[in-house]
Amino acid sequence: MFRDRADAARQLADQLKDRPFHDPLVLAIPRGGVVTGAVLAQQLGAELDVVLSRKLRAPYQPELAVGAIAEDGRVYLNPHVQEYLDIDEAYLAEERRHQLGEIARRKKLFRGVRPAAPVQGRSVIVTDDGIATGATMIAALQVVKTQQPREVIVAVPVASPDRLAEVRRWCDDVVCLLSPQDFWAIGQFYEDFTQVEDRQVLELLRTFGPAALSTPTPQ
Repeated sequence: MFRDRADAARQLADQLKDRPFHDPLVLAIPRGGVVTGAVLAQQLGAELDVVLSRKLRAPYQPELAVGAIAEDGRVYLNPHVQEYLDIDEAYLAEERRHQLGEIARRKKLFRGVRPAAPVQGRSVIVTDDGIATGATMIAALQVVKTQQPREVIVAVPVASPDRLAEVRRWCDDVVCLLSPQDFWAIGQFYEDFTQVEDRQVLELLRTFGPAALSTPTPQ
């Protein structure tokens, strides 16, 4: 169990500290991932930014991701979910429109305080507070890879083991603290898994956006 996202991120940072990064950039998936990302950026002396992707919800099961959509409109569909859910194209088209609208809202909000960081040629660490289906992470990685980073490392505190194997196909390396067989939800591994709000993301982006080695770790 992790106490909270900051505790998990500090443990994660310990696994990354000895790596030789080139101009490191932490890209966090909002919203919970930004807390994780802020700690990693502070501990590793890296810059913090966000990469926007949203899950595509299953009909009548909004907590289940059938896939995800990234900020550039790229869609990743989970093949293991598609196998047993009969989802028509009209539903997916509407869900894509809805999630792109939310991405646009967040992009306008977050980019108001933090212009997009350059990615090309840098060591990029993509993070979230955990990986369940892997869809939002894979959608994010697809976008990051198009920007020609030097390397892409996925760093997460906890992940579903089978979905972590799929994520590995989309990056250069994965660092994950826990990958238990009895995984059913990310929140089960946190004592405090309080929802992160937009205002907290904005605060963290203001504080940890530029590489700032001496700023305090967020709690």
